[in-house]
Amino acid sequence: MIPRIDRGTRVLLLAATLVMAGCATAPKQGGIDDPFESWNRSMYAINEPLDKYFARPVAEAYVQIFPSFFRQAVTNYVNNIDDLFSVVNGLLQGKWDKAGHDMGRVIINTAFGFGGLIDIASSGDIPRGMEDFGQTFGYWGFPQGPYLFIPLWGPTTVRDGTGELLRLVWSPTNEIPSVAVRNTVYGFAAVNARANALEATSLIEQAAIDPYT
Repeated sequence: MIPRIDRGTRVLLLAATLVMAGCATAPKQGGIDDPFESWNRSMYAINEPLDKYFARPVAEAYVQIFPSFFRQAVTNYVNNIDDLFSVVNGLLQGKWDKAGHDMGRVIINTAFGFGGLIDIASSGDIPRGMEDFGQTFGYWGFPQGPYLFIPLWGPTTVRDGTGELLRLVWSPTNEIPSVAVRNTVYGFAAVNARANALEATSLIEQAAIDPYT
């Protein structure tokens, strides 16, 4: 069960993530950006069976069961939330044009696309800004920090990971009053994300001598 996160908790998490982003420096040795490689490889080894025997089969079943228009609607819903955060981060970075385009996308898709399930804005050639909190932290001068691999989450860095945490904490999905509905939405979003990565995973496995690298 995913509980609703109250305002006080959100403030504390924001403070914590800002501290993490500020502490994201890590010395590079010989140009290597993976100072925690031993730990990350251990996490990758844990992730492999979890993905092989759980996440991937669920994603493959999802693709078989649900038609493409349903999966696209889930993708559009998530993208609409990302566009909303892109508005915020565009403003925080002074990227006014991007913020304006993203605001237009959110208004159009939310009002006329059934809450973002249909991407009408893209049909009107309104570009996505694709700005996030990790990019904003970088714009503000926070270093990227070391590479991290988190089981069932995937690869990230300290800076980008804190940005993704903020996106999760402040997601409008958290405001859905019904716990069952809220958890269902999160579940479909997670499985849909893994389904969208099935082809990329196969390419990595075929091309890489060392899949971790």
